[in-house]
Amino acid sequence: MEKQEILIPSEGESKIDIFKKKEIRKVFHENEWWFSVKDVLESLTDTTDGTRYSSYLRAKDPGLKERWSEITSTLPFQSGRGVQKTTFIDIEGIFRLIQPIPSQKVEPFKKWLAKVGLERLQEIKNPELAIKRAMTLYRAKGYDDEWIEQRIRNKASRDMLTDEWDKRGMKDYIGLLTDAVSIKTFGINIKAHKRIKNIKSQSLRDNMTPIELTLNTLGEQTTREIIKATDPDSLREHKKAAEQGGRIAGDARKKIEQVTGNKVVSGTNYLTERQRRNNDKSENEFSSIINTLIDVPMEKKETTSAEKPLKIDEDFDSIMPMIAKANIPKG
Repeated sequence: MEKQEILIPSEGESKIDIFKKKEIRKVFHENEWWFSVKDVLESLTDTTDGTRYSSYLRAKDPGLKERWSEITSTLPFQSGRGVQKTTFIDIEGIFRLIQPIPSQKVEPFKKWLAKVGLERLQEIKNPELAIKRAMTLYRAKGYDDEWIEQRIRNKASRDMLTDEWDKRGMKDYIGLLTDAVSIKTFGINIKAHKRIKNIKSQSLRDNMTPIELTLNTLGEQTTREIIKATDPDSLREHKKAAEQGGRIAGDARKKIEQVTGNKVVSGTNYLTERQRRNNDKSENEFSSIINTLIDVPMEKKETTSAEKPLKIDEDFDSIMPMIAKANIPKG
């Protein structure tokens, strides 16, 4: 299917969006949308003076005051009345701004923000933007940053493994091979795992705890390394590699359970029941947006020492000795 052309707004482009009958101005700046602080606060509170209310929030919250210059910028907004300079805030900053606001509108606002602020603009050219937007969507759904980082790593690792299977002619058997990894990692297949979690149509991975995601990523990353090392050429050999990768993650799970005295796999879902019910109402919408954003092919990019990108393969410093002990035959 032919890809639709992506229309990228120009720097400084101005728009007005509506939330609960309130106008919120936004300006396209540094490859993303920034929103008027005044408009955001007036739409979420009873105040008629968002500028004064933002000063009140900063006086009340020293952390917000300290970061204010990083997350806001004074930008020109082009309107019918001419150019107005006002304070705008980026999406990450909005989540920081609204933390102390005791308003029932906050949750609906997060989902509204996911729709109007996360347009798929330059993710194909800059995958880091895709990750940032996906993280914002997950925050809107109620996940914390620790879980989100694990999920993004898990998604990237999963894509690399399925790409490996695909290019080796295993596309029709990805479900079977994924089950093979799962059985050795968690002791159950995916269908049983979802049954324990009491979920049906929802994504299993979106309902995993951070430790489940970590072990799932370990099993799939290890499987990919085994495939690269042994070069399997039949379904039987690929299934063996999947079982070996899953077994290494399974050994780690058993050690965790032995030390903690708790089962890794349980009926516990990462989100609360209330959050799950709210998310179910817009599950298809969120899932399609998230998948669109994080399905962008990851390209290698030079980074400075000050940057902290997600390094999908860095965990293998500790994984490789375990692989070596597994006595995996070559070729």
